[in-house]
Amino acid sequence: MAQLSNRLNRLAPSATLAMSQKSGEMKAQGIDVINMSVGEPDFNTPDHIKEAAKKAIDENWSRYSPVPGYADLRQAIVAKLKNENGLDYTINEVLVSNGAKQSVCNTIMALVNDGDEVIIPAPYWVSYPQMAKLAGGEPVYIEAGFEQNFKITPEQLEAAITPKTRMLILCSPSNPTGSVYSQEELNALAEVIKKHDDLFVLADEIYEHINYIGKHASIAKCEGMKERSIIVNGVSKAYAMTGWRIGYIAAPEWIVKGCNKLQGQYTSGPCSVSQKAATEAYVASQACVEEMRQAFERRRDLIVELAKDIPGLEVNVPEGAFYLFPKCSSFYGKSDGKRTINNSTDLAMYLLEEGHVATVGGDAFGDPECFRMSYATSDDNIREAMRRIKETLAKLK
Repeated sequence: MAQLSNRLNRLAPSATLAMSQKSGEMKAQGIDVINMSVGEPDFNTPDHIKEAAKKAIDENWSRYSPVPGYADLRQAIVAKLKNENGLDYTINEVLVSNGAKQSVCNTIMALVNDGDEVIIPAPYWVSYPQMAKLAGGEPVYIEAGFEQNFKITPEQLEAAITPKTRMLILCSPSNPTGSVYSQEELNALAEVIKKHDDLFVLADEIYEHINYIGKHASIAKCEGMKERSIIVNGVSKAYAMTGWRIGYIAAPEWIVKGCNKLQGQYTSGPCSVSQKAATEAYVASQACVEEMRQAFERRRDLIVELAKDIPGLEVNVPEGAFYLFPKCSSFYGKSDGKRTINNSTDLAMYLLEEGHVATVGGDAFGDPECFRMSYATSDDNIREAMRRIKETLAKLK
């Protein structure tokens, strides 16, 4: 009998993409669905970046690119890390990949051996545990729920570390919660990490610029942590370039060399035209980034205000990214007479089928008490979606 590999059978499909696909199918049937399931800015890529891509096509940047990315893009990333983050890297410590998702996976595959433990604070982005499993690692979860604003403490981290621990994955600003670690909080976590040899931090900073509390803090900036940190970032969220597929790591050169070796065998270098567009994104004016950030902040304020007005939801105020992760467990066990809500996945499906709003249950993110909404959509869509959600949840008694 035909059978997929054990490696693939260990993996769960992406819940966010599954919900997005289901909402797409409903839309195709003519149903007016508001999709709040996918983490994608609704803005178009800024014009100056698109122009750089057109120019690259006209100048025939159409050959295979070097595996680690073009030198000018890596140099632009080095300058960005210096100017914005106060971090000193060389271009040999930067590797460009086909999206930050590949950057995360490259890093895990390059550092994690069979049986190694990977600490993942929950709630987490759906792909982290699956990537750890793909590398033969064991995900170890630290629960950081609604009451602690979805952030782990140094004490929790210390308690989770064993001789098998190889990596901590830290996402700030966070998907799915929007929580942001301050420099002080990162310093405290760094003190714990430094006590343990051969423990590395994968710092997913893809939402760096979508921050509502001031300056972004990076764990690589903590004393003694640069050699232990792999920064993952890219252009998708800050510059509305999701489909261009450009991400990168900044890390010690030996790790970059390892990821380069891996990437050289299974994708090679990223898209040549996308790299030229990304270079322009980094070297040109950053005004577009701030404009989009301000729009996201306005939407954050709007969705928080509307969500707080829905009986039964508990809402915190996200400090970054573009997600709201409200606590919805008060609805578990309730029914509209036809269906009963037993968990967050049921709730998300109910909101989709009854309210025509696509969200994602918190089960997929390791927090069964909450669900995720992306507010990377228009103010009108947010208002209408929240009206539908309020109306739909009111049917549950």
